[in-house]
Amino acid sequence: MKPISVQLYSLREESAQDFDAVLARLAEIGYAGVEPFNLFGKSPAAFKAQVEDLGMTVSSSHHPWANRASVNEVVDTVGGLGLARAAGGFGPGDFADMDAVSRTAETINGLVEALSAHGIDLFLHNHWWEFTAIDGKLGHEHIAEHCPGVQFEIDTYWAANFGAVDVNAEVAKVKDRVPLLHIKDGPLVRDQAHVAVGDGKMDIAGVIDAADPNVLEWVIVELDACDTDMMTAVERSYRYLVGNGLATGRNGGS
Repeated sequence: MKPISVQLYSLREESAQDFDAVLARLAEIGYAGVEPFNLFGKSPAAFKAQVEDLGMTVSSSHHPWANRASVNEVVDTVGGLGLARAAGGFGPGDFADMDAVSRTAETINGLVEALSAHGIDLFLHNHWWEFTAIDGKLGHEHIAEHCPGVQFEIDTYWAANFGAVDVNAEVAKVKDRVPLLHIKDGPLVRDQAHVAVGDGKMDIAGVIDAADPNVLEWVIVELDACDTDMMTAVERSYRYLVGNGLATGRNGGS
């Protein structure tokens, strides 16, 4: 079992109102880590210290995106957070056709080279458009083939592409390059809200099992939108994953 984190984008509205209260509540629930997308005015070092004072860890970060910020900003921020990985992510236009995929791969390889000079790895976070077929392969498969130095934080719900893709099989194909998994759940219907992990149609146990336990480091809950109270859904997700032996909470607790 791997420790459980939460992507703070899930709680963006609550964080904009009282970020400190959100972090304290997540620690109270039992989350072992957090993955920020915005530091809400805190310095990386101050955020890291606050998270650690609450008994949690900064598992990873989506701030800043490596392909949307300067290398120096990425290096300074990632270093301040105590991390050695930076996030990248691309839009639908970057996977529109093979020409676009080739340009995206070139960008990724350039970022891998630039960041590696500073001892930082690059991981990619996907949406559904990377998991559509282009020239006989999924866009994600083209990137995996042409960008051997990049790692993946597979967003397992988006990778399922609303039920069109066997996401467990896709995780297994690149399991030696997947240190992070985004775990979310829902109806697998486009434009319908997510639900607490365990309440939807995803094979949660199967997708976690498809990863390599010697490579996977964190299981990270992310819910983009819910029809219910988001903090309640985040807590239910924790209870499901930890209660079913799919992840561990703070200090290995339940």
